[in-house]
Amino acid sequence: MEFGMFHEFQRRPGQSETDAFTEAFQQVDEAEAAGLDVMWLAELHNAPERSVLAAPLNIASAIAMRTKRMQIGIAVQVLPLCHPLRIAEEATTVDHISHGRLIFGIGRSGFPRTYQAYGISYAESRERFAEVLEILRRAWTQETFSFHGQFYHFDDICLVPKPYRAPYPELRIAVNSPDTFQQSGEAGMPIFVATRLGDLDELVPNLLVYREAWSAAGHPGDGKVYLRVPVYIAPTERQAREEPHESIMFFYKYLGERIEASATQEGARAIENRAERGQRLMTIDYEEALRSKIVVGTPAMVTDRLATLKQTLGLSGILAEMNCGMRIPNDQVVTSLRLMCSEVMPHLRD
Repeated sequence: MEFGMFHEFQRRPGQSETDAFTEAFQQVDEAEAAGLDVMWLAELHNAPERSVLAAPLNIASAIAMRTKRMQIGIAVQVLPLCHPLRIAEEATTVDHISHGRLIFGIGRSGFPRTYQAYGISYAESRERFAEVLEILRRAWTQETFSFHGQFYHFDDICLVPKPYRAPYPELRIAVNSPDTFQQSGEAGMPIFVATRLGDLDELVPNLLVYREAWSAAGHPGDGKVYLRVPVYIAPTERQAREEPHESIMFFYKYLGERIEASATQEGARAIENRAERGQRLMTIDYEEALRSKIVVGTPAMVTDRLATLKQTLGLSGILAEMNCGMRIPNDQVVTSLRLMCSEVMPHLRD
């Protein structure tokens, strides 16, 4: 089982941008020293109260230069916001700098407001995503290529550098809405799933759809699934429950407000139930969050919970959100990270 930390380079209340970067890189160094498998980088825009991580591939380059062992993942690069040639060049450059340690996670993002800021229609995000992904694959695998689509037109393009690893960095795709599980299975793509919008139990039928589509398309195995989930570990059960309480409850209210607001924006679909899900997050209580959305406890408790999730969902790994609400002090985040690496990871290796 692969263990990763999902990092947003959080900006805690009252913290300067400079201090946010400094603290986040300290956590990266701790993860490398503790033996973590992957450091996952979010992509967040127009959220100064939350994060300074707007340029994940730039951060990935910096991490590649200060680490030797840990893989570096993007979770996720929002492809419809990118110029495909530029992002193809930047990703392969990081692939070389890291000597093949890049995992390139891709997605569309569930929030239209970033698209509005960039002047791109969220209603076009699916079509744009497909075009950018196809251009990336051609640019990485063909000496020269041409492409003519709805949004992009290129003739006789030669991308430099080509990927460090053939044919290109490992791709994983974020899925949220029910129809994307089917599509990702048919395409044979490893997937990220999460509990931000729904509950852990809701993933079971969606993953069945994914794996049935995977098999029907003739792909070997049954598809790899990676769960992004808030994780907090402390030496005692009382500490584990109390220390992240404020941060977690703030986060779900914050997230719920934004999901509800997005329900009426361009490109939102009825199938996504944004208004209902947003209201549910804003009114969730801590006990329900502990049961259905997060993993909290002592090392032994977290090991047991993750072992159950691994079996129930068929997980290949996790992306642990160590401070999703930006309010957990740095020393507590580091303690939680160290405990995960030293006292949880060894028990869940195949």
